[in-house]
Amino acid sequence: MSQQFDAVDVIGTKRDGGALSTAQIRWVIEAFTDSRVAEEQMSALLMAILLNGMERREIADWTTAMIDSGERLDFSSLDRPTADKHSTGGVGDKITLSLAPLVAACGVAVPQLSGRGLGHTGGTLDKLESIPGWQAELSNEAMMQQLNDVGAVVCAAGAGLAVADKKLYSLRDVTGTVQAIPLIASSIMSKKIAANPGSLVLDVKVGSGAFMKDLDQARELAQTMVALGNDAGVRTTALLTNMDTPLGLTAGNALEIQESVDVLAGGGPSDVVELTLALAREMLAGAGRDDVDPADVLADGRAMDSWKAMIRAQGGDPDAKLPVAAHTHVINAPSDGTLSSLDALAVGVAAWRLGAGRARKEDPVQAGAGVVMHAKPGDEVKAGGPLLTLHSDDEERFARATDILDGAWAIADSKESVPKPELIHDRVS
Repeated sequence: MSQQFDAVDVIGTKRDGGALSTAQIRWVIEAFTDSRVAEEQMSALLMAILLNGMERREIADWTTAMIDSGERLDFSSLDRPTADKHSTGGVGDKITLSLAPLVAACGVAVPQLSGRGLGHTGGTLDKLESIPGWQAELSNEAMMQQLNDVGAVVCAAGAGLAVADKKLYSLRDVTGTVQAIPLIASSIMSKKIAANPGSLVLDVKVGSGAFMKDLDQARELAQTMVALGNDAGVRTTALLTNMDTPLGLTAGNALEIQESVDVLAGGGPSDVVELTLALAREMLAGAGRDDVDPADVLADGRAMDSWKAMIRAQGGDPDAKLPVAAHTHVINAPSDGTLSSLDALAVGVAAWRLGAGRARKEDPVQAGAGVVMHAKPGDEVKAGGPLLTLHSDDEERFARATDILDGAWAIADSKESVPKPELIHDRVS
């Protein structure tokens, strides 16, 4: 048991702009986890942190206290190095699906603990659950066995990791304190450090469809998380990547699975391939395997073999037909020209309204719902030709989805040159 404090005094320290001591932080996280600090008291402290910030030492102490509230995984018995990736979430972000088997096929084990979608950003587990038979829940023993046998696992995080974070996360959601950078960074990094990979790559999304809309804010978050990882002994780097436009040409569960399989088969949209390879190179470098070119492994079929083995190991059938929505609705281009913009947030909200996402964590999702994009910024479009195809099991959902897409794109005169958006803004190490 850590030293005893009074919750009101801890709140007052941060309310008045002071720095919390290591002992104060350790006590308040422990006491909140076992319900000795009330939710209204922790809510007040979270708001004080949002308004007054935290020093780097405070953020590190807060993260460590959350890690210590649960278990740590141990991959030291594996015969290969481990690397992990975390994305801060976006629209059409299916990168994990091709990245994990690719890096595993390069000789690095990938223990990828993933989550479900909430709101307009899709969840990796929801996508994978559209594959018939696939199971998200694995014991630690089953996860270790799969890492030994296959080299990659994508599964739900166990209940024992960073226990304090689960309580804090739900409280942040209802108290308007989600966007505090110290709290975002410690939430993400407590789970990632507790999972204990040898190295970690962060994909910090920036733009309309991302949590961070502003490049400077995203860079601050990336720098904070990279420092936390490196200070904890996990070699950590980050890429700041564009989320003004959706990734790839699909947003939705089974739709994104199919697109990821296309990438593993040597095709797929160029931006998905580019980001998959960039993150794979970061992961391999962190694991000391930068002698392997992931582009070669993607091209020769080894990554596809790794994908099929990973899906089978969790009860899925990689060759089964994926679910298809009962209804579709096509939105056509109103004029000839070049697509100059396509708003990621609008596409994400449309996919959510079509049934691909959830408003509450207990809501069901439709496997086949979502949006297919027939063009990306920089591509030519023809008047009357398809711009977007909406997919849903419920026809009545199309009206609300089309409402949010009204004004979500712009078409320039075809004589104008529209540059392709830059995908990777910066690297932080």
